Amino acid sequence: MKKSDFSKRRIFVGVVDSDPLRFARFQALLDSYEDLQLASLPLSEIDAASSVDVVLLGKGHCQNSTEVMQHLNVIRPDLRVIVVASGKDNDAIVDALAHGAKGYVDEAAAAAEFVNAVRTVGQGLIWASRQVLALFIDRSSKDRQKQMGRKHFTIREKQVLEMLVRGKSNKEIAFPLGIVERTVKAHVAKLLQKVGVPNRVMLSVRALDQSLVSFE
Repeated sequence: MKKSDFSKRRIFVGVVDSDPLRFARFQALLDSYEDLQLASLPLSEIDAASSVDVVLLGKGHCQNSTEVMQHLNVIRPDLRVIVVASGKDNDAIVDALAHGAKGYVDEAAAAAEFVNAVRTVGQGLIWASRQVLALFIDRSSKDRQKQMGRKHFTIREKQVLEMLVRGKSNKEIAFPLGIVERTVKAHVAKLLQKVGVPNRVMLSVRALDQSLVSFE
């Protein structure tokens, strides 16, 4: 796909606490794409960097990914985070996804995968390998009886859940249903409570794993 196809929607990418050599590699991989703009930022400045859409969370944060994600969820709940790590860090990667990260890319991946991951996550969708998603689903399935049980959803909640699983934003859910975004947020909060998960990513995974949604 040509670069010009994406030029109308620029994605600002923050590379968090990366050493100069690693940031230089990210620049070499991504900086030639007109729709992507990179900046190296310390974690302490993310809150003030309101223009940043997507964060690349590097290898140095993998071991405490849960704490970092909890921190980011507080200061920038709208932020979309991609974990960049080694495939050997599966537990840390799954933990990061469980706490709200939207994607994972292996640190040795080619430029095309990084670009696709940033663009996909920038659209509000999830990017991860099938292996990582399988680990995520397996972990969430182990406690299904404890957290899930039999749940009753209203017709509206089912509609919201189906659109959420498709990767729709609150605005994109609200318009076809004829409701406001505030109402969508209320439905999502209720769904999180009923299913017993902390965020939209886990809600989507659990919905697919438990066949809570059906698509025509």
